[in-house]
Amino acid sequence: MRSVRPIPPPGPLRTLSVATLANTVGLGLWQAGAALYLTRDVGLSPASVGAGLTVAGLVGLTASVPLGGLADRRDPRTLRAMLQVCQAVVAAAYLLVDSFPVFLAVALLDALLISGNLAVRAALVAAVAGPQGRVHAFATLRAVANLGIAVGTALAGAALAADTHLAYQLLVAGDATTYLLSAALLLRLPAYPPVPRTPGAAGPRRGRALRDGRFFAVSGASAVLALHWTVLTLVVPLWTVRRAGAPPPVVSAVLLANTVLTVLLAVRLSRGADTAAPAARKLRRAGLVLAAAMPIYAATAGLPTAPAVALLLVATVVYTFGDLWHGSAAAGLAYDLAPSDAIGAYQGVDGLLAGLARAVGPALLTLLVLDGGVPGWLALGALFAGVGLAAPVLTRWALANPATDRPAAAGDRPAAAV
Repeated sequence: MRSVRPIPPPGPLRTLSVATLANTVGLGLWQAGAALYLTRDVGLSPASVGAGLTVAGLVGLTASVPLGGLADRRDPRTLRAMLQVCQAVVAAAYLLVDSFPVFLAVALLDALLISGNLAVRAALVAAVAGPQGRVHAFATLRAVANLGIAVGTALAGAALAADTHLAYQLLVAGDATTYLLSAALLLRLPAYPPVPRTPGAAGPRRGRALRDGRFFAVSGASAVLALHWTVLTLVVPLWTVRRAGAPPPVVSAVLLANTVLTVLLAVRLSRGADTAAPAARKLRRAGLVLAAAMPIYAATAGLPTAPAVALLLVATVVYTFGDLWHGSAAAGLAYDLAPSDAIGAYQGVDGLLAGLARAVGPALLTLLVLDGGVPGWLALGALFAGVGLAAPVLTRWALANPATDRPAAAGDRPAAAV
């Protein structure tokens, strides 16, 4: 059991994990209840909520690189705690929403903070865990985050069942409170001073990540594979009900299977992705495994309910292995290909590209798969396989770039023992 429990032993990583748990319980509350709160309690139309969140999400991506770069020049622990406090204020501001303009203003601030905070978190993980432990720490926090979201989603069920103004207000207040709790826990970590710029590093620190074309290529390949997030959260639920003919509760079973496997396996499957070359091979494996899951999902069309449900669960198990390998490989590449004094900015670029994939994913994949049917699934599988096979080639090209200041353990922030 020790090998699968998500909370690590005592130390800085445990503190960071507990802060993440608090934060993601609130995330689960908000994700489960936001749509109903904004439509049933506030009175906005579903179309206006969807449009506002789409616009906010795209604008929010612009904060990723600047705030990631700021984490390279400031203590990322303090910066993340400050951002968590700001997010608590913005989360509470949803209680004031009474019209679409107010909703859009709050959603824009929320999206900017979320996007920037993810880049700062990546820099903090690197500072806490050091070069040899950051991928392990990333996987640990992912397992903890899934656990927190599951708990928050379950807690939100009480508010959704009550379906009253007070219940929704408490849900929003609970989300805001978890940000404050997370910030307080983060301040229990030691401070991490910025890494001095390596002598002879090419180009100024600011803007360097946006000009690194080889990093863009590798991170872009990872972002294409990140389309699989939309597969599980949007395409599979709609396909399950519309094409596979399974009852709606099966969607919950599919998502629960992914969550449980993530909590149990995220850390174990992250092993061996600490440096770029093995991480690229793991990204190739992720692409091929994700590709293998797509025709299994496709095969559920037109089957009787019982075989369709069985195949959906099998496909989700296969998918989850690819998902977890992709997550650890993407983290290993984004960390190891970044200069040691620009970790945050490079994580910001990586997050920006992944965010763009999440933005275009719903429109692209509903057209390709839900309208295209089985051929669409096969085409998506071919895309995943092709990108996975290209990952090692792109990574070798990036590693051969003499202008990239490769991170060295001696130049990194002093890592706390984890």
